[in-house]
Amino acid sequence: MKLVEKNFDKEGVGYVVLIPEESEDMWHAYNLISKGDSVRSTTIRKVQTESSTGSSSSNRVRTTLTITVENIDFDTQACMLRLKGRNIEENQYVKMGAYHTLDLELNRKFSLRKAEWDSVALERIDLACDPTKSADVAAVVMQEGLANVCLITSSMTIVRAKIDVSIPRKRKGFVQQYEKGLTRFYDQVMQAILRHINFDIVKCVLIASPGFVRDQFFDYMFQTAVKTDNKVLLDNKSKFMLVHSSSGFKHSLKEVLQDPAVMNKISDTKASAEVKLLETFYMMLQLEPARAFYGKKHVEKANEAQAIETLLISDNLFRCQDVKLRKEYVKLVDSVKENGGDVRIFSSLHISGEQLEQLTGVAAILRFPMPELEEDDDSAEDD
Repeated sequence: MKLVEKNFDKEGVGYVVLIPEESEDMWHAYNLISKGDSVRSTTIRKVQTESSTGSSSSNRVRTTLTITVENIDFDTQACMLRLKGRNIEENQYVKMGAYHTLDLELNRKFSLRKAEWDSVALERIDLACDPTKSADVAAVVMQEGLANVCLITSSMTIVRAKIDVSIPRKRKGFVQQYEKGLTRFYDQVMQAILRHINFDIVKCVLIASPGFVRDQFFDYMFQTAVKTDNKVLLDNKSKFMLVHSSSGFKHSLKEVLQDPAVMNKISDTKASAEVKLLETFYMMLQLEPARAFYGKKHVEKANEAQAIETLLISDNLFRCQDVKLRKEYVKLVDSVKENGGDVRIFSSLHISGEQLEQLTGVAAILRFPMPELEEDDDSAEDD
């Protein structure tokens, strides 16, 4: 998503101008736009014209309209967002107050104005406009003297660093220079990994090369990590996966990502992260029910006690028409983060999000047991 313009006042009133560039961006737009917001974009309108002889004809004209959104329809197949609402700005083709449908499409600019931009909406813009925040797979494609450090999102690959080091050829009398050059190269690749890969977000790092380059580099990196006591690398050793590639050029990444073992690993990290978290919640519900609760009332009480370790919440709750209720959920998210808890927003279009919806759309795993919440339930039933 490209952010063209952003304008907010101190009260959080304002607008953003965005251009969706990838299919994933339409999903972000769907999560950003709520009923009651105003959206401005170009559209096609059929206009009836009458000639001097009295005959009428209809033409399709392109015009720019601003509507107050009343209905939102997201077509996941066509990757299009259809917004219906009343026109709120003077237009030579559309009367004030007349209904019109705006189709938001890829690479078409639109402006979104809200009466109040809350923290969840602002975070969504940051996430949409900075793809590195959603890239949970990284790859290092390398050969002797050349390496590309990449971040992979579900819709694009971003090269964060290219390392190109001249290494003397390994021949008699030059072995020492060759090994020095190789060490310098490996060290630069390792530094690029530490600089460009955020291990809090990235769950899998692929190291690909022809021959044994990947194995030698991997051994060098972790021997160095042990010597220097590099906790970042040592704590995340299990995230690395060594695979074959035909070269160290970026285009070799395509064959790496088509490897069945890699595809399984990536699907595990991306789509299954929420599924695994939900499984943990269900298990907790069975084994330690005093540490797992769902429903707005119970979760809010747990939050008041600063007990929430992980909050599971559906993105559907931030699209509710009740402004007061939406604000309460935003406040809950902000409060859990302030108290050092982890917040996971589930997609309602994913199977895990659908399951969470069946549990009211909000659930929490607690840091410590709160049996009194269970007792509240029992006393409510007795009443």
